[in-house]
Amino acid sequence: MTSPLALDAADPLASYRDLFLPTDAVSYLDGNSLGRPLKATADLMSDFVEQQWAGRLIRGWTDGWLEWPLTLGDRLGSIALGAAPGQTVIGDSTTVLIYKLARAAVDARPGRRKILLDTDNFPTDRYVLEGIAAERGLSLVWIDTDPGSGIHPSQVAEAVDDDTALVLFSHVAYRSGWLADIAEINRIAHEAGALTMWDLCHSVGSVPISLDAWGVDLAVGCTYKYLNGGPGAPAFAYLRSELQDTLRQPIHGWMGHRASFEMGPGYEPASGIRALLSGTPAILAMVPLHANLDVLAAAGIEAVREKSVALTTYALELADEWLVPRGVSVVSPRSASQRGGHITLRKPGFESLLDKLWDAGVIPDYRRPDGLRIGPAPLSTSFAEVHTGLSTLRDLL
Repeated sequence: MTSPLALDAADPLASYRDLFLPTDAVSYLDGNSLGRPLKATADLMSDFVEQQWAGRLIRGWTDGWLEWPLTLGDRLGSIALGAAPGQTVIGDSTTVLIYKLARAAVDARPGRRKILLDTDNFPTDRYVLEGIAAERGLSLVWIDTDPGSGIHPSQVAEAVDDDTALVLFSHVAYRSGWLADIAEINRIAHEAGALTMWDLCHSVGSVPISLDAWGVDLAVGCTYKYLNGGPGAPAFAYLRSELQDTLRQPIHGWMGHRASFEMGPGYEPASGIRALLSGTPAILAMVPLHANLDVLAAAGIEAVREKSVALTTYALELADEWLVPRGVSVVSPRSASQRGGHITLRKPGFESLLDKLWDAGVIPDYRRPDGLRIGPAPLSTSFAEVHTGLSTLRDLL
């Protein structure tokens, strides 16, 4: 097996690790849950507080803050989503944006009574759809997905019909890392007349995405994983331009009004993607995205994906050599073409090792009942970190 030092020496993205603030972790393998902060982020936050906030006070709104949800959305769309301008907006949490778009979608398909989803999708997706179904008198159609893989086009073809209003799945499955075939699933759903919505939380910034080319109708994703936006950073929503005049999100707020500062009676939605806004944008929480998008644009998403595949492939090789003989099973796709940016290892009793791993400076992600997710972030994780983390786990086993 190639030495991790040799792999790091040959890594064309190795220099990007120096752009991140140092941590006390010797092996941070949870970039798929919370990314590390950039040095530039610390500088931007300080500058924003001291110069823009303190210096301009409320006048800052007229200096461009009001447009950040749209301008940053367009930039994110261009760099990471394969989305033309005017279709992406930054704002709210993932949960709130899923609710806004899913409610708008089912209301845009009157007479259709079904929402199609899968049993192993991330909890917030399932919970929100359960609430919408109860709210609107709709039925949920559950596809039983294997936690070791994910949703397949054939399953969608069997379940969707002319009574389906919306299908919602994750691009990368949060447990296994399964990479769904968005284009084919969209084709199948659209043939039945349903709208398609995708959760991009575990793929954006790690896997190339082509929302326009794939014919995606709606999408939501977070910015605190591979985009390094910080804890609770605002999420983003994508709404295909052809649907913006017909879909109406249900949380009417002053920032989504056609003339926010007229303060007039009655809600009149703004035109275009601005109508997805509700309340005052979380400007301070958007500051890190400026630095993170700069870095992702410089590295290029294709190079990031290549490094991601190399890191997870290396982790699989180490797991097969060191961990599988000790009773660990791999519950992620072996083929890189079917795998996102993380892998999951399973063994009963893993939870009892978490404190020991953390004490050793090794930080993976744990998902009940018995899964350890290994999520190396391509721009900040070295091959040596992966080696150290898995060798520590081997020794504890």
